Amino acid sequence: MTAHAIMVLGTTSGAGKSWLTTALCRWYARQGLRVAPFKAQNMSNNARVVPGPDGRLGEIGSAQYFQALAARAQPDVRMNPVLLKPEQDTASQVVVMGDVRDDLRRVPWRDRSEHLWPYARAGLMSLMADHDVVVIEGAGSPAEINLHSSDYVNMRTAMAARAACLLVTDIDRGGAFAHLYGTHQLLPPEERALIRGFVLNRFRGDPALLAPGPEQLHALTGVPTVAVLPMWRGHGLPEEDGVFDDAPTGPVGADMSSGAVILRVAVVAYPRISNLDEFQPLRSAPNVRLTWARHPSELDDVDWIILPGSKHTTSDLNWLRANHLDSAIHRHVQLGRPVLGICGGLQMLGRTLTDVDGVEGIAGNEVAGLGLLDVQTCFDAHKLLAVTSAHFGSEMASSAWRALANTPVQGYEIHHGRTEACSANAHPILKHADGHQLGWLQGSVLGVYLHGLFEDHRALHALLGQDAPSLNQVFDGLADYVDAHFSPATLSALLGAPVA
Repeated sequence: MTAHAIMVLGTTSGAGKSWLTTALCRWYARQGLRVAPFKAQNMSNNARVVPGPDGRLGEIGSAQYFQALAARAQPDVRMNPVLLKPEQDTASQVVVMGDVRDDLRRVPWRDRSEHLWPYARAGLMSLMADHDVVVIEGAGSPAEINLHSSDYVNMRTAMAARAACLLVTDIDRGGAFAHLYGTHQLLPPEERALIRGFVLNRFRGDPALLAPGPEQLHALTGVPTVAVLPMWRGHGLPEEDGVFDDAPTGPVGADMSSGAVILRVAVVAYPRISNLDEFQPLRSAPNVRLTWARHPSELDDVDWIILPGSKHTTSDLNWLRANHLDSAIHRHVQLGRPVLGICGGLQMLGRTLTDVDGVEGIAGNEVAGLGLLDVQTCFDAHKLLAVTSAHFGSEMASSAWRALANTPVQGYEIHHGRTEACSANAHPILKHADGHQLGWLQGSVLGVYLHGLFEDHRALHALLGQDAPSLNQVFDGLADYVDAHFSPATLSALLGAPVA
């Protein structure tokens, strides 16, 4: 090992680990250091396609992908060696070093860790050999005493890296000092010794009101509170772990002063929604009001409906029907209003979905789609991973999606399904550079396999006439924020000699 390791732990899920890890990646990179992110195991259906061993493509969690970009590093599978992608409440796909591992999926949960830790440790050691700083993100809480013996994501990783650890808590939830103290005290002494500072996140109000809490906590634990981070909702970083803001984002109505018309967009939020981070540019766009829709009424009077990706397309399609959103989508199309299906959403829009190899259940099972696109999909065991350049055709010029006509786009593909048109009504309008079809158009309904459409500034500008903040602007904003609320001496001191 040559690198220094900084680790961000949390008292709970959602405390702010991913956000702070990303900010620290950019902060340390701006000091001229070679920085890489790391998370031993992530559980999320938000994934990105990155280089894996031997040049093959693999998957990592989106959070580590964005952290790598913040660190000015090339994302690769070492940064998230284990990715669990939930398919049911009690079952997840297991991705190890970028590859799906069905053999490990069948190993009982508590036994699985010993099989996975060697891969995680190898990824960590490799990154530490190649960089000056590795910024590590923990998972959930490190003090889940029922899981501690099999938890390799938190303190086993911290001990292996001899990491300087920050423990962050969400003070907006209440009970922050108890969370910090309890987490600290439940750790064994040798692990407790790695905690170098407490961070209070999402604080609202006068920091003077916190006294004497931080001082008393310091006296009890020997650990100082090194930062109080004010609430900041508009930082622009996509949410992690499939968690999204239920409340609509963006303005209401029209901006009468500028004459700007507000675009109302509803993303259908089915239970196994995936890759929802790709909609962050819509959340950040000033003239877009974005709603996550779970009820038919939330699709009334919107301009666009988006059916996003899904980790289990047929069960999400069944959920959509059970909640009567299918009828609302059909009414929207009958009014000539645009619908966009992405990956699993594209598959739902078609006539049929056939599970050839039992990827989502019973082999040979066939399910009727929404019938809004004359395409049919077959699932097979092979998962396609690709970083893709494509081009929308000129045929779109007379459609509801005319703004995309002749637009080049770049994104990524992660899917099992193979889709083809079953009538001339479904016009192939998005093609890969090698000619294979990635999207079809029928009336106001557009279905594409390409993720990342709104992250491509060419497509976003064509559709909205405006751009969202660039990722580099977002990352620099995060680093500026950390710089303002940590003392630079504190962040530099974390690079000091590791705890023995």
